Amino acid sequence: MRRGSADGGLETATFASSVAHVDTVERKPFFHYRPGTSTVTLAAPGCSFRCDYCVNFRISQYGRDDESVWNANAVDPADIVGQAAAMGGNVALSYTEPSLAPELTLELARLGRDVGVEIVWKSNGFLTPEAVALTAPAVAAVNIDLKGVDEQSHRRLTGGSVRPVIETIGLFREHGTWVEVSTPIIPGVTEPARVADVLAGISTEIPWHLVRFTPAYRMRDEDPTSPDDIADAVAAGRAAGLKYVYVERALGDDGRATRCPKCGSTVLSRGVWSLRENRIVAGRCPDCGTAIEGRW
Repeated sequence: MRRGSADGGLETATFASSVAHVDTVERKPFFHYRPGTSTVTLAAPGCSFRCDYCVNFRISQYGRDDESVWNANAVDPADIVGQAAAMGGNVALSYTEPSLAPELTLELARLGRDVGVEIVWKSNGFLTPEAVALTAPAVAAVNIDLKGVDEQSHRRLTGGSVRPVIETIGLFREHGTWVEVSTPIIPGVTEPARVADVLAGISTEIPWHLVRFTPAYRMRDEDPTSPDDIADAVAAGRAAGLKYVYVERALGDDGRATRCPKCGSTVLSRGVWSLRENRIVAGRCPDCGTAIEGRW
């Protein structure tokens, strides 16, 4: 939980956000959860990791880095839920680590139940089993960053162990939360084939988003991920048996399309952060009837 001292006492920063805007659920990214829906996005300051490449460090590293300053405003959960309900959308906590502000998630979920507003997370997955058990009933879907699976390189990059992240992916699934995973292809850290094997060992149905590394923060001098390296990572995911492997931009429309794992038909097509066409019928491929896993 994000806490700080004030005037000799203790105050919480959990009912505050540095971000308050509306975008599509595809931007989180979620490709198998309510495609095309609008999302009210919040970001309470702070993160349990200190990733060297973080593009959001000015808000995520609050309390750790002098360049990250307090710029959050108070959040009224009822107003946020009302805004999401009016557009038939949901509420996302993203850009920073939502598990540090569980009170906000729990209150948003409580208010959202009666009006059909669900809560989704973009998370680093660094949670205890107890924290997952507490928050999972309030979180309809979570996209977890899995930056690599080698313990030493993961600790060097993030300051934290990778084992809890891997365990959290499985635990959220066991609790019934829809799970997608994102992996930035980071020089010297990410071994896509190993990551793919770990994910396939949990479930081949997990959508896997491959993200191009962008030089930022303490890794400004590194090279961005090449398209060839991303294509190789896609091949590794498919070789591991993952049914749904995605690339947001680097491989164009083809990298964002959802295809039936049986007949290969395109069942969802997307632009960058947008839905173009959804051909899924009652959760199934319209051409061969195969189930397409997700929350449609």
